[in-house]
Amino acid sequence: MPRTFVWHPRKGPKYTAPALPLTDGQLRIEQVRSGIGQKATMRRTLEALGLRHHQAVVIKQDSPSLRGMLKQVRHLVQVTPVEE
Repeated sequence: MPRTFVWHPRKGPKYTAPALPLTDGQLRIEQVRSGIGQKATMRRTLEALGLRHHQAVVIKQDSPSLRGMLKQVRHLVQVTPVEE
């Protein structure tokens, strides 16, 4: 997903990967940045995804609701499709 707003030049990545097309498979979600210093809603979203600490990895079934959660924290996570 392209980054559209930068409130501080050193916060967040310079580039975020484009969104993957919606699939019937599963997604591997890895937390690459800490939730410390982020808004409470972002920390709650990370916890709802099952990411409890930095470098945690979870595998979730792809769905529109999951995509909405990932869009909120796209600068904190890295998403890849799971090969079966």
